[in-house]
Amino acid sequence: MSVPQKLAELGLELPTPPQPLGSYTAVSEAGNLLFVSGQVPLSEGRMAYTGRVGESLTLEQGRKAAQLAALNTLAQISRHLGGFERLHHIVRVEGHVSSADGFYDQPAVVDGASDLFAAVLGEKAGHARTAFSHSQLPANAAVVIAVIAQILPA
Repeated sequence: MSVPQKLAELGLELPTPPQPLGSYTAVSEAGNLLFVSGQVPLSEGRMAYTGRVGESLTLEQGRKAAQLAALNTLAQISRHLGGFERLHHIVRVEGHVSSADGFYDQPAVVDGASDLFAAVLGEKAGHARTAFSHSQLPANAAVVIAVIAQILPA
């Protein structure tokens, strides 16, 4: 089943890939690796989840923020590669979570992204991962997801 079909089956669709929030490219290709800049939970040009998880956001809202950031990541990959045929697999995911003092469930928040990748990409989703805690993130985003993926030759 194709990625768009899998997304539709899950009741999701790829958003328009967001523009970078600064002076950088959204995706950089080096050899057989694709580096996707940190994606935030933007929806239709606005930050859908802001603030700190464990304070203004619940764990479940944090997971939803990570899921939306992961969807934006997939949209960036699709735009850069012209689809998903060249995507070999997700190699590494970095999850950055804006966290309240005393909140220690960053891995559970980042599971929102990992679970989405697994549901949509199947065996192409297996990845190494790190979850980080921050007191705040750019644009007051609740989560930032950065990805390295292996790609096939053109």
